[in-house]
Amino acid sequence: MAQPYIPGYRETAYELSDNGFSIVESIYSTNEVQNILTAINRADTTKETFRKSNDVFAIRQFLKEVPGTFDLIFTDKLRSVIRQIMGDRFFVVKSIYFDKPETSNWYVSYHQDLTISVDKKVELENFGPWTTKQNQFAVQPPIDILENITTIRIHLDDTDENNGALRVVPKSHVKKIYRPETINWAEETETTCCVGQGGIMLMKPLILHSSGRTENKRRRRVIHIEFSDRELPPEIQWAERVNLN
Repeated sequence: MAQPYIPGYRETAYELSDNGFSIVESIYSTNEVQNILTAINRADTTKETFRKSNDVFAIRQFLKEVPGTFDLIFTDKLRSVIRQIMGDRFFVVKSIYFDKPETSNWYVSYHQDLTISVDKKVELENFGPWTTKQNQFAVQPPIDILENITTIRIHLDDTDENNGALRVVPKSHVKKIYRPETINWAEETETTCCVGQGGIMLMKPLILHSSGRTENKRRRRVIHIEFSDRELPPEIQWAERVNLN
């Protein structure tokens, strides 16, 4: 059965391409958000991919570690967003869950997301540098691979400038590798991406973005999922590839 067309997504696709980000509210109902949170709360938190501190609780390889969330996340409505904005060939390449507690002092300065997760480390031209986090290989790939990726951030709480909403530099994604220390604030502007519970933020990984500390004693829980339709060189594979079809 064909998925329903929901007005506005073509405009969202244009905004994502032009500015490097876009926000779509009300993708999930309050009940759907609660079902996702219930599945997360049932997860085994003792694994290496779970990071726990006073400032953040994070789950890397989220869809793999908490598989019960998959059908709850990929509803007909989200699939319609993905299809209309990205097309039919995109698949998941990375997933992370972030929980910034009510008293978090976790601050993330301006940066671009410059690495992808792969299954092994091999020497490849134009791939590098390499890093390893929690037994997961990550590498900076050629710029065209990064430009192809689209991220969807699913907001499980109301998020604004007081509890860690992302701040972005619009259009910075078109400037290739853009070092934060070279930002010219006389020319650039900053936008705070406030998103309601159940809404999503779409962004290009090359957009400069940052996140502030929590100041209003409210949690900020977000599921971060990256998508691509690009195949990697045969020597390596996407570490977290999940096909949606």
